[in-house]
Amino acid sequence: MESDRVYQRIAASIREKILNNSYPVGSRIPPERELASQLQVSRTSVREAIIALEVSGWVEVRLGSGVYVLQRGPAQVNHEDPPVHPKLLPHLALSTEVTPFELLQARLVLEPEIAAQAAQRRSDEQMQSIKDAYLMNVQDNLNHSQDHIGDRLFHIRIAEAAENGAYAFFVRYLLGKQYTELFGRLQQLYTPDDMPLRSQLEHHNILLALDKQDADGARQAMHQHLTNVIRIFMRSVDSAS
Repeated sequence: MESDRVYQRIAASIREKILNNSYPVGSRIPPERELASQLQVSRTSVREAIIALEVSGWVEVRLGSGVYVLQRGPAQVNHEDPPVHPKLLPHLALSTEVTPFELLQARLVLEPEIAAQAAQRRSDEQMQSIKDAYLMNVQDNLNHSQDHIGDRLFHIRIAEAAENGAYAFFVRYLLGKQYTELFGRLQQLYTPDDMPLRSQLEHHNILLALDKQDADGARQAMHQHLTNVIRIFMRSVDSAS
């Protein structure tokens, strides 16, 4: 399966087994680890395929139990990007689909270094704007917000403080991609109840490093934060996977 859209091929393979009744309606499909071994792909790609199938109505993910085939009636999933002039599309490739784990991996590469540069370059005013975003994040958690605006704003303001317009553009773009239907469903399924508080504490560690203008500390704190997010989203669906 040599493609940057491996998960789509995995989803098609599972869908074919559903259609030919190899996986009957109501049955439990094999665990992620087993599917990954059978198809010789990563568990990350299998998980993305399962989420895509669930969003489009082919399967249901039941945490603690497994993934079950639903009565067929798949919905169409819309992953459209904001309008771009047609002549620019072939060159910008902004309509390229980004899967949830690709997005997180990209953030893991970019944001620790952005945080390090923000620690070195931020002004007092920018530091205050980052603190304000952090306090919004805290208030969101107290209010049990589902939008996590403070969380997103915290990352965006760090990128702005790095004093490079491209950094802020990339982070805004990636965070925009994060709130697609696929990523939203991934969050619904795999976010533990204490994850918002964990993220808030990790944000606080980043904030402290930025306030001290500790570039290495900011880099390490951001890397640890995003690594933890990826680890949480890769936790097992069921005890067999």
